Amino acid sequence: MCRSIKTLRVLDQPATDDEVRAAALQFVRKVSGYRKPAPVNEAAFEAAVEEVAAASRRLLEAVTATHPARRAAS
Repeated sequence: MCRSIKTLRVLDQPATDDEVRAAALQFVRKVSGYRKPAPVNEAAFEAAVEEVAAASRRLLEAVTATHPARRAAS
């Protein structure tokens, strides 16, 4: 669905908060259809980004990486 979101779960390197937030932002942009929401929707958009980032962080902390996939250099 979101091809620009890179894999954050790797064996040797935990994802940074910036990487997790960037992936969450890309996901919310894709789902909402907004690159930048109108001011009336901005609070809901940002809240969604924060919720997705928090859920992603919990997931990354809970699962065990089983392959040495590498993230591409940013």
